Amino acid sequence: MMKFRFRRQGNDPQREKIKQDLFAFNKTVEHGFPNQPSALAYDPKLQLMAIGTKSGAIKVYGSPGVEFTGLHKDTATVTQMHFLHGQGRILSLLDDNTLHLWEIGQREQCSSLEEVCSFTIPCRTVIESTSATRVTVLLPKLSCDLLAVGTEGGGVHFLELPSLTLLDKSLFQDEIMQSVPDEYKCGKSLGPVESLQEHPQHPDKILIGYSRGLVVLWDLQTRHVDNLFLGKQLESLVWERSGNSFVSSHSDGGYMVWSVSSSTPCTNEPVSSTITYGPFPCKAVNKILWRTAESGAPLVLFSGGMPRASYGDRHCLTILQDSQHVTLDFTSRVIDFFTVHCTDAHSEFDDPSALVVLLEEELVVIDLQTAGWPTIPAPYLAPLHSSAITCSYHISNVPTKLWERVVSAGQQQGSLQTHTNWPICGGKNLAPDPKQQELMLTGHEDGTVRFWDASGVSLRPLYKLSTANIFQTDCDHNDSLTQAGEEEWPPFRKVGCFDPYSDDPRLGIQKICLCKYSGKLVVAGTAGQVIVLYLSDEKSDHMIDVATVDLLQDREGFTWKGHDRLPPKSGSVVFAPGFQPVVLVQCMPPAAVTAVTLHAEWNLIAFGTSHGFGLFDYHRRSPVLARCTLHPNDSLAMEGPLSRVKSLKKSLRQSFRRIRKSRVSGKKRVLVSSPSSKVQEANAHLAEQDAEVTPVQRRIEPRSADDSLSGVVRCLCFADTFLRDGTHHGPTMWAGTNSGSVYAYALDVPSQEKFSEQSVEALLGKEIQLMHRAPVVSIAVLDGRGNPLPEPYEVSRDLAKAPDMQGSHSVLIASEEQFKVFMLPKVSAKTKFKLTAHEGCRVRKVALVNFSSVASEDYSENGLVCLTNLGDIHVFSIPALRPQVRHDCIRKEDISGIASCVFTKTGQGFYLISPSEYERFSLSARVITEPLCQVEFDRPHDSSETSFCTTVPPQANGAHKTPSSGESRSAGEAEGVFDEVSPLSSSALDSPNSSADITLDTTGELTVEDVKDFLVTVDEAENNLRNMTEEDGRPSGILIN
Repeated sequence: MMKFRFRRQGNDPQREKIKQDLFAFNKTVEHGFPNQPSALAYDPKLQLMAIGTKSGAIKVYGSPGVEFTGLHKDTATVTQMHFLHGQGRILSLLDDNTLHLWEIGQREQCSSLEEVCSFTIPCRTVIESTSATRVTVLLPKLSCDLLAVGTEGGGVHFLELPSLTLLDKSLFQDEIMQSVPDEYKCGKSLGPVESLQEHPQHPDKILIGYSRGLVVLWDLQTRHVDNLFLGKQLESLVWERSGNSFVSSHSDGGYMVWSVSSSTPCTNEPVSSTITYGPFPCKAVNKILWRTAESGAPLVLFSGGMPRASYGDRHCLTILQDSQHVTLDFTSRVIDFFTVHCTDAHSEFDDPSALVVLLEEELVVIDLQTAGWPTIPAPYLAPLHSSAITCSYHISNVPTKLWERVVSAGQQQGSLQTHTNWPICGGKNLAPDPKQQELMLTGHEDGTVRFWDASGVSLRPLYKLSTANIFQTDCDHNDSLTQAGEEEWPPFRKVGCFDPYSDDPRLGIQKICLCKYSGKLVVAGTAGQVIVLYLSDEKSDHMIDVATVDLLQDREGFTWKGHDRLPPKSGSVVFAPGFQPVVLVQCMPPAAVTAVTLHAEWNLIAFGTSHGFGLFDYHRRSPVLARCTLHPNDSLAMEGPLSRVKSLKKSLRQSFRRIRKSRVSGKKRVLVSSPSSKVQEANAHLAEQDAEVTPVQRRIEPRSADDSLSGVVRCLCFADTFLRDGTHHGPTMWAGTNSGSVYAYALDVPSQEKFSEQSVEALLGKEIQLMHRAPVVSIAVLDGRGNPLPEPYEVSRDLAKAPDMQGSHSVLIASEEQFKVFMLPKVSAKTKFKLTAHEGCRVRKVALVNFSSVASEDYSENGLVCLTNLGDIHVFSIPALRPQVRHDCIRKEDISGIASCVFTKTGQGFYLISPSEYERFSLSARVITEPLCQVEFDRPHDSSETSFCTTVPPQANGAHKTPSSGESRSAGEAEGVFDEVSPLSSSALDSPNSSADITLDTTGELTVEDVKDFLVTVDEAENNLRNMTEEDGRPSGILIN
């Protein structure tokens, strides 16, 4: 038999245009909570909030959907941030002692957060240490024309805004010391500047607080000390609104109220001094706010100050007003906080409406106008990692009925939350309403499943399902946040939802599957538990049926050495409205579930572990099938996840044996001289001559049959297809394992009317063994037209076109090394693509996606999307398996990001860039979810007062992979989009040829990064002219996404 080799065809211009209309890679938005936040700022005029991170990112938020992101050139911690109120400008201070000014700027029909200039405080003399000029505090005046900078050496410098030009009127300690009483000097310095506060009634006066305790009211015009206040070691200062008094907080856990009077220029005694949690030693009060209220006594808010011995490890913020006293107890460190209050100069009172607290792991907002000070649910910045994420599952095009029922169940859970409007509401979200509702389900280590609204830019929490309450565990799983007793002191109140500690690691969720039409959910966990849940709108009190499935099938010689099963509760359990468990299927041995699938129309679930797979009829509560997939030598599967270290020596030994074996076999092939070897030499010579025609393929060594964990079930699927013969189709179940084995079962499923009378039967129809024994990642059945089969209920409810049952069906089997299409029912190979041989990478995630064209709503193509272990994404046509496009998406070192990736059915995807953040990306030219917003501001000397923004934010934590050449959109393309359906075309879409066996290559094209240095030259010139007096000033840069 002769093999025909097809020469590479030239690019088809028509096909290239179609591909440009179908495919476009964009990283669009980051969902979740910023990783490692370090600074907070708020603009009361624009009602925008900014969060800085340790990776140098600045994220600005307004009303839901209004988001901006900027990234400093250097990866340095943002230690402080301040808005220039109403101007759309932000000042940031990094831990490398550099100041940066950012603007919401407009460029070519789009806007983004741009860095316009930077500055470093110079040393006064050559011998002055750099630590003396290290910036400790910033104070931009409300007039936004002057910036006061306090330093560690006790000096205060003044910079002109917005140019960041150093003015020649710096204030040093020696000038202040001339006004200090002799008895206070003691030969010591005043210490670093701890706080700078502008006088609320006299803008030319500022309050300067030094670490040692001295507080000075300084007149900027006369350069004179108006008042001196001699206190204790200082932490922070805040003015009372009238300017007649101020409050200082101290390192001993107390705070003092001082009266400001021109008649007493030097004050030793405060009006009052309070140590709230005394008399025992307390920790420092890091920050304090004093807000007046028309309704009565002022509101005092401070962080820290807890008794050092008993509660020194607590992260607390105290709220005091009259007799009301609440100690907010958080589970992570307080970074910063502010109040949303009246800033009108003509108003007599602050009247705070909300308290916003930035914690290390979440954002908490307290309603200060409602009795009891309840929390306000956040529409964004949700802590995805309130318990560590263990798996994720996405549902596109959610039916309205299911959506409303899930939202209703979630609203009934928020009894401790207020329904006050979100206080940070700046800007306008101009993005069109989503065309369909999308759900993201995340499984967590504590046994919970959280439902998120993933339809738009903001990932909004909808509902939380807990599975821990059906098991007997050592801890009480009470989600109530008000467990403090009435007589407890301090009056703690647990606030926030971040709880990284799991009561039992066996509760962790491993796999999720939801039928969006029937409201049936399957959740599988770490201890072999598979739970079937029904969606109910009413509260229920019922017992859960428990069934056990033995996957070992009494096979001898195997003893489970891992964890025990989770014991279910006996008796009835009360369940709130929402998803309620009805059946618990326990796999034995209780190993982690590695695959699960659901077919609600047939009332069947399939599940797999490292030992085998099972089939269960949840309507009749009876097992249908159990199959053991263990190899006789696969003892590692019996040791559980904690014993895998023991196999290191065995794995190394097997690896060396494999290498030695391949070398020996290679030598043998060279030494043998025979007629057949001469034929092989001739073929090799022909192959060399044909090198320009076919790409070089890597030689893939077959895997040993006794590799450890070869019995792990990687994927399961149901399909109505032809398995027994080519004329009769029926229900089937497919299972793929780690050793490259595929099992296909023909199922005898009774009709709807006879479900209760007849049982489901399963008969093994086919068993396929892949040649290289590569793990099977995915299995999908295609109809006669090569399209994926519709989901259960879609055809019966006229929600999808019926599949083609006239033509020959095929099954697409994706292993870690290649994709292969087999014809059914004979299981004869039709076509394949050897990804590992061509690209040197291995398949990690696979999905079938429908790509719609931007040129025509009626045209779409189905494609196979694949994520590899190198972090790149390939798109192939089906069933021909021709490569379409390839994009770099995730850094290959980011193993957790690759493992967490999930694709949607419309061409988008999500992956974790940190424990608390999902990066959203799009492979479709038509379906793009990205910010589109408008912010109005009044900036002096700026003709533009309105900024339109669709920002594709840069990745803020360095967990992304830089796009390869030709795969970044230009600035205009990335941000000039006003509709979800937009023609986005770029040279990145110049895909490889349509031949099946070619190497994907996208090198040699220009990107934004290549011309970035040229794009900023104009602004650099302008900023350098403004900063010519500053030798250490750093050139400005514009962030181009």
